[in-house]
Amino acid sequence: MSGKPKLYYFDGRGKMESIRWLLAAAGVEFEEEFLETRDQYEKLLQGGSLLFQQVPMVEIDGMRMVQTRAILSYIAAKYNLYGKDLKERALIDMYVGGTDDLMGFIIMFPFLSAEDKEKQLAVIVQKATSRYFPVYEKVLKDHGQDFLVGNNFSWADVHLLEAILMVEEKKSDVLSGFPQLQAFKARISSIPTIKKFLEPGSQRKPVPDDKYVETVRRVLRMYYDVKA
Repeated sequence: MSGKPKLYYFDGRGKMESIRWLLAAAGVEFEEEFLETRDQYEKLLQGGSLLFQQVPMVEIDGMRMVQTRAILSYIAAKYNLYGKDLKERALIDMYVGGTDDLMGFIIMFPFLSAEDKEKQLAVIVQKATSRYFPVYEKVLKDHGQDFLVGNNFSWADVHLLEAILMVEEKKSDVLSGFPQLQAFKARISSIPTIKKFLEPGSQRKPVPDDKYVETVRRVLRMYYDVKA
């Protein structure tokens, strides 16, 4: 294993999308192998590549890494997106954890029934506007800096922008009451590596569709509403 990181996942967002975002933010090119059949998945299992029998899996620096949070932490540290000291790292972990909680409501959305999607949409908007976005609005206002932690671009900023855009796909005016986050979104989106990732033709994945859902269900043999 050498050269570019290689990502093993489905041709869609899921839990791998945040890894794509962070690598892109760091300006790191990566390759992808998309799981389309059960046989591909079984081969990874039988070869011992999936430590806990789960994807995402990333080959990087001679390692086969699993567990999304471990992968993201490694990338953030390797590419100086994890703060300058232990205190900043703790803040980044805290903010990323909160953003993860919000993202969890969205990642499971494509796998829900039509009736449950309607309910979940209301939950997503309510959680974003009353629990999560107010926190980041206050953080940005209180310290008056361009970024969430210190005054340096970090994993926390990448993760928050990803979450903002995901929620906006569900409700386009969700930031209407959050001027600090509106400015943050514009500022982070203009960072060259982020701007490139947001352009058409990048490795950023679109909103999950029925084909993605069916592929995940078929490969993982999931025939009920699940989080993937």
